[in-house]
Amino acid sequence: MAQKVRGVVALEKGGPVSVENIVIPDPGPGEAVVRVQACGVCHTDLHYREGGINDEFPFLLGHEAAGVVESVGDGVTEVAPGDYVILNWRAVCGQCRACRKGKPQYCFDTHNATQKMTLTSGRELTPALGIGAFAEKTLVAAGQCTKVDRRARPQVAGLLGCGVMAGIGAAVNTGEVGRGDTVAVIGCGGVGDAAIAGARLAGATTIVAVDRDPRKLDKAREFGATQVVDARDIDPVEAIRRYTGGFGADVVIDAVGIPETWKQAFRARDLGGTVVLVGVPTPDMEAPKLPLLEYFSHGGALKSSWYGDCLPSRDFPALIDLYLQGRLPLDKFITEEIPLDDVEGAFDRMQRGGVLRSVVVL
Repeated sequence: MAQKVRGVVALEKGGPVSVENIVIPDPGPGEAVVRVQACGVCHTDLHYREGGINDEFPFLLGHEAAGVVESVGDGVTEVAPGDYVILNWRAVCGQCRACRKGKPQYCFDTHNATQKMTLTSGRELTPALGIGAFAEKTLVAAGQCTKVDRRARPQVAGLLGCGVMAGIGAAVNTGEVGRGDTVAVIGCGGVGDAAIAGARLAGATTIVAVDRDPRKLDKAREFGATQVVDARDIDPVEAIRRYTGGFGADVVIDAVGIPETWKQAFRARDLGGTVVLVGVPTPDMEAPKLPLLEYFSHGGALKSSWYGDCLPSRDFPALIDLYLQGRLPLDKFITEEIPLDDVEGAFDRMQRGGVLRSVVVL
């Protein structure tokens, strides 16, 4: 039988979000209903509210979530009721050309639940990133549920569902940071700090953090930055070269995603070095013009990192294990824990700066 629960909805472009009663259908084939325990407030949710993703309003917001599977539909074998899971927005298909090549992290046909959640009026909701987890319960494809060790608090576990995974994966999976490497990270918000933590896990010896906010640079040190650069006062490219013996970094991660920072990343890498773009550009942005000879003469690689090139079934449990071993400081990402009706306030605090992650606790 369908259930009515509370959820945070963006009804119109640019308007404040509101807590609404929503209808969750029983799970159909390949689907699961998850009782949400905690969900991080990500900048992507704000993009949805502002119409920066698409115009398929109303949106059921929230996607960085952990919770417990309540029920599953026919044919579901990945999870069972009672399983403790992190939700992901890339349920792999297992059949596309990437999956058949043994690279499911690049699946070209990821999917979400088939049925729609609705307002009580019957108006269909678009769940953020196919999840919609600012709600007491949500309906997802079963493949969007990844079982993890339940000893990890949901406030912490859910963060791997998006931003933290994107940053760690940008360093470990996409950038392939190795022992002894030098790394620079431009932009020290949640994703950038996660990239710093990932580089530290991978064994980087020099990790240079770049930002324009001294508060963020202080936080970057907590995640493992060995040097920090205030880009308001210092040329980031010159500083990164100075901290890497004059050569530039082996891996430079752009966690901002604007032409200026991408150009800085390109010029701050060593010969044969790698640039990783994980900050999300807006549709109107274009790559900066650079002499083609600069591309040729530097060698190396220019990569984009989508969701940290992660495979949730592989990466989520492993990162939770590292957290439980005390090797991955996920707790440091949480600035505040808030109730469901404070999401609009969290957006405001996010825009004013100083908040790394607000987490809704249900």
